[in-house]
Amino acid sequence: MTDSPVINLPRGEPTPQETVAELDRYIVGQAKAKRAVAVALRNRYRRRQITGPLRDDVRPKNILMIGPTGVGKTEIARRLAQIAGVPFLKVEATKFTEVGYVGRDVDSMIRDLVEVAIRLLRTRKLEALTPKARQRARERLLDVLLPPSRPRHPLSGFEKDSTATPGLPMDRIETDSESHARSRIAARLDAGDLDDKMVEIDVTETVTPMVEVFTQSGIEEMGFNLQGFQSALGNLFPPRHKRRQVKVAEAREIFFHEEINRLLDQEELQREAVRLAEDSGIVFLDEIDKIAASYVSKTGPDVSREGVQRDLLPLVEGTTVVTKYGMVKTDHILFIAAGAFNVSKPSDLIPELQGRFPVRVELDKLTVDDFKRILTEPQNALVKQYAALLEVDGVALRFHPDAIDRIARFACEANANQENIGARRLHTIMELLLDEISFQAPAERQGEVEITPELVERILAPVLQNQDLARFIL
Repeated sequence: MTDSPVINLPRGEPTPQETVAELDRYIVGQAKAKRAVAVALRNRYRRRQITGPLRDDVRPKNILMIGPTGVGKTEIARRLAQIAGVPFLKVEATKFTEVGYVGRDVDSMIRDLVEVAIRLLRTRKLEALTPKARQRARERLLDVLLPPSRPRHPLSGFEKDSTATPGLPMDRIETDSESHARSRIAARLDAGDLDDKMVEIDVTETVTPMVEVFTQSGIEEMGFNLQGFQSALGNLFPPRHKRRQVKVAEAREIFFHEEINRLLDQEELQREAVRLAEDSGIVFLDEIDKIAASYVSKTGPDVSREGVQRDLLPLVEGTTVVTKYGMVKTDHILFIAAGAFNVSKPSDLIPELQGRFPVRVELDKLTVDDFKRILTEPQNALVKQYAALLEVDGVALRFHPDAIDRIARFACEANANQENIGARRLHTIMELLLDEISFQAPAERQGEVEITPELVERILAPVLQNQDLARFIL
């Protein structure tokens, strides 16, 4: 048995303590869930350091998060993927149906994960190749603006000089005057002096055929990478060239994209993306409690939700899924499932699926203190977001500490009297609180505006006291 290739992650390999510290910057509380995902992330690094066939036998310990909505389940998984720099896909279990029903089959989530991996790797490679592609595009543009005695590039927009003196070699060296003129044009080009000048160039138009493929979930469009496909079919779909007159600034971007496509090896990109998805991909299965038997029996007809659970079994356990980029193994993909389980409970899932999620963590309900911290502490706290938004219109928004306390208490009270939607309640309350200020800025409101406890009480208290109005607004 051969060892699987090692995927080198660009952001390093954080320790569990470093992962938890990074998660703490964005998510308040939920220490148990943070520890669980931090250990799972570190175990992936540990597995890659194992040599020999044992490495393939070390499987990820999938995680089941149990907790009400709005307490940070999705955010923990999403931030974990950002920390590790790995492909991450969030899907809802309720969108899938058992094979034989109309709807998406569970294999489609793996195909979507590979697409995410391709976009992730493409972005990284483009960042690395951009300087070289810019330089090559610059040289092509200089050839258009000041063509040499002999064209340097087949797409330079100029033909061979038909008036050349017979007998003279075509590969003659540029004279000093030509080199000096090219340097002057290059300086003006770099300074942007020629951006509005019109030039005539040849633009490559590549025709990519689309093939409809019938799958269990319906019809999917699959595009083929022609770089390897053309050679196999003898240039059945050759690129076409179209002569266009454009400004220099536009020509620079056209040449840049053409050069970046030449430098980027699409086949290698796809192979690396498949390996990255296999070894480091994370799939977040939300609303998994909605496919439990007891939930379906109490809330509506059973659209074969138990069948969806059975279809999930091979994916979570480890199987091979056919994609347009090749076969993808799911053995080492980390699955994180989450659900509120307010109607059902984890034991209502079929036993086989329960066993595929050995790590279970229960997330805590949010308290008043948690709401206060959520409003102010995270790097992307709501108070900071609204202050930044209104700063654009010249309003310096300030929150009195007691006003923060009142907002947190109102959010907690609304969750207690109505459906508990966790921290999402803060969004509706903040929008109601700042509605007048946001509407009046910048026409009528400028300068510093302080949110006081009295203002919070005046706006929010009447709404919360009227239960019918609170249900409608909050």
